[in-house]
Amino acid sequence: MIELYQFELSHYCEKIRLILDYKGLEYRKVEVTPGVGQLDLFRLSGQRQVPVLKDGETLVADSTAIALYLDRQYPDRPIMPTDARQRGLCLMMEEWADESMGVNARKVMLSAFSQNSDLRTAALPKTTPDFLKTIVGAVPHEVLDVLSFGVGLGPETVKAARDAMRQNLEALCLLLTDSPYLLGDTPSLADFAVAGLSMYVKFPTGDYVNLPDSLKGRGVPGLADSAEYQIFWDWRDRFYASFRKVGAPQPSDGGAGPTRISID
Repeated sequence: MIELYQFELSHYCEKIRLILDYKGLEYRKVEVTPGVGQLDLFRLSGQRQVPVLKDGETLVADSTAIALYLDRQYPDRPIMPTDARQRGLCLMMEEWADESMGVNARKVMLSAFSQNSDLRTAALPKTTPDFLKTIVGAVPHEVLDVLSFGVGLGPETVKAARDAMRQNLEALCLLLTDSPYLLGDTPSLADFAVAGLSMYVKFPTGDYVNLPDSLKGRGVPGLADSAEYQIFWDWRDRFYASFRKVGAPQPSDGGAGPTRISID
């Protein structure tokens, strides 16, 4: 069986999970432990980042390389256009999604968690004691802002990321106004990349990703709840309902916590 070495809340991993579901491929999720598990991953694949796909004796790292491998190896329900121009546009749009949406979505999400105490507490596991939720929610955003600044998320960086995401969402709304998918009448790699990499801006509503119920459908204020971008969010809801499996495979540890990778 195909194995996906992943972080459950990685939006790049979500991009691959969408493609696996669309193609109807059975797979097992292996949750990578940050730190020690990434060392195991390095031994397995030669790099520390997820996602990594293991298909028999074949190992593929990087979400774009994995997507292209899956389309070559499992050609049913293709995600790459055959027309040369459409194929070129698809590859360009996928790269844009990776480098603009993927990077900036992480920045605006971290900023939103810093600024919004309700969003912070919603992200905590169900088993978190009430007193700890109170403590996490009570941390002044100024303290978190200082910590964010220390890791390169100062006000100017966050503003630039929000501006980029606004432009990205506006462009997507325009592209989807009169089209069911970004490149026409059938879904392509561009759609799966955009849908998956928007997860940090607004988490999916259904039981697609293993996250707290209180966080489902929530997202970055001003982006996830703005009527200006409703065309895109409605499209993504339809996309998930059409192609993403509800109750998809749980991580190999059963959701209790990440596990170490078993090296064959």
